[in-house]
Amino acid sequence: MRTARLLGAATLLAAAALTALTGPAAADDGTATPDPTATATGSDAPPTQAGTDFRTATVIDQGVRATADASAGDYLYWQFPADTGQHVTVHATVTFPTTATRHGASTWQVDVYDGLRRHQSCRYGNQTVTAAADAASVDLVCHLRTIRSWSEPWANDPLRGAYYVRVTVLDLPSTDLGQPVQAAVEATSDGTAGSQAVDGSVAPVVTANGPRVAPSGGWAGTWWSPRWLWTGGGGLLAVLLAFGAHRLARGPLRPPAPARPQAYDRPDRPREPAGYGD
Repeated sequence: MRTARLLGAATLLAAAALTALTGPAAADDGTATPDPTATATGSDAPPTQAGTDFRTATVIDQGVRATADASAGDYLYWQFPADTGQHVTVHATVTFPTTATRHGASTWQVDVYDGLRRHQSCRYGNQTVTAAADAASVDLVCHLRTIRSWSEPWANDPLRGAYYVRVTVLDLPSTDLGQPVQAAVEATSDGTAGSQAVDGSVAPVVTANGPRVAPSGGWAGTWWSPRWLWTGGGGLLAVLLAFGAHRLARGPLRPPAPARPQAYDRPDRPREPAGYGD
């Protein structure tokens, strides 16, 4: 019973330590929360235009919904900053005007590229969607892999820095080319990498000669990683569990046997007969 109580106390203590360690991680990881009303251009209003290639991509902040009026067949480009440990989701919506007459279905796609212009695959989401001829809009979603602060040279892991979003139509009737459409793009992120965090250091991958792309609170430092918390909490939990397992395997402690009186350790001396010494 005593051993069970010790194991329970050890487990609760380890869980409390993990909770206490991971609690301040979100505040100390250096990842700034972007202002949903701010933009990288310094204007309070969200951008209302998009670039036509990587060099002219419109800069937006995470949490800002940017819009652009375009024509079917145009390539629309935006860029936004993404920092270490973020789980980024890109939402894109293409709206068709009700006054336009379309002659068939159209297939739309959203693509995401990192600062090195490498195409980043989506973990899940509706990256390519076909809209019917009478559809009012089409929604595209791309959930990226966790942004990393370090990667092998041969890997295609997403590194922190600028990310490009491209929205375009892949297939539509030739008679519908050039019809007006409205596109909207928003990039959001949640949490930190937690157990998926990777230590290391790499400068943000941004274009040196392009517009400034950075989070509103600046880039996070690379010396800190939530992996430190998981490692410390896991080590403490292992020590407590090992202590409990040792007590369980050893069994209950037995008190030492009481010491025998000293008289029991030597034989009794025979009595001398009466008058023996006379």
